[in-house]
Amino acid sequence: MGDLWSPDGWDGHVGQEWGWGVGAVARRVGVAASTLRTWDRRYGIGPSRHSPGGHRRYDERDVARLELMVRLVQEGVPPEEAARAALAADETALAAGPPRPAADEPRPEPGPVASAATPAGRALMRSARALDARAMREQIETALRRDGVEHTWQELLAPALIAIGERHAASGALVEVEHLLSGCVQNALASEIALAEPPDTARPVLLACAAEEQHSLPIHALGAALAAERVAVRVLGARVPAWSLADAMRRLGPAVVFVWSQMPETGDPAALAELPGGRPPAHLLVGGPGWPGDRLPPEARLVGSLPEALKEIRATFGRG
Repeated sequence: MGDLWSPDGWDGHVGQEWGWGVGAVARRVGVAASTLRTWDRRYGIGPSRHSPGGHRRYDERDVARLELMVRLVQEGVPPEEAARAALAADETALAAGPPRPAADEPRPEPGPVASAATPAGRALMRSARALDARAMREQIETALRRDGVEHTWQELLAPALIAIGERHAASGALVEVEHLLSGCVQNALASEIALAEPPDTARPVLLACAAEEQHSLPIHALGAALAAERVAVRVLGARVPAWSLADAMRRLGPAVVFVWSQMPETGDPAALAELPGGRPPAHLLVGGPGWPGDRLPPEARLVGSLPEALKEIRATFGRG
């Protein structure tokens, strides 16, 4: 699940000459990209360089400070104090790298540092590891009521799911935790759609996973965020064949069609080219790391994050 629709898309390595994007640094230091954004915004520990296009980039010193901060957070230091210590570290300390535990000192168990950065994240991770479905449901529902779908996905749910997925990929553990948490998240998002106020858009947004794609949480998150804005949505779910999606498009006449592909083997551009045009045609959006961005049909637009998808869909309906 490490390639789940993360809060900041899939910003990758752009070469040492200009530094690294947040996605590459997140993978390098083991923290979700959303958490790096939060640490930059709250504590001022962020990228110090810019690419020729004006994008902020991390250099080696920035990454060394983050590695030190991550280590301190793993040891139980509050993020604010850890950030201050990392920012105050001199060149010698950064060059030496984060302090290593002695041979007989217990090492912190590798785990989801990203979600432990907030009290809500720590509480959700404790409940997930305890397989406490009731507590997880209550925590997720509380966050959705308090912060809304977009913020809850960006700052709580996606970081938790990614962190557990990466831990599973590294060790093979936590399968049961990943499955139970995923189920709780999907149920909560489905409830947001079912209980939303009646939509005020005539044409719906159609959300589907590519054929054979089983990772459907991102389209449920997008659907719940749209439903909260009173946009009509239809979430078709996982593994939707192109012919079935085409039938649904002819039947519903959607304003927007969004297709998710998480795995390269499911992101087939040819399937997109076979979708019907319609009158007026649907705005075709695709998301996920499974799509080859350089081989998409001209009518398909690749969006890299939940906020970007929401922005595109709002514009389709004339909403700022």
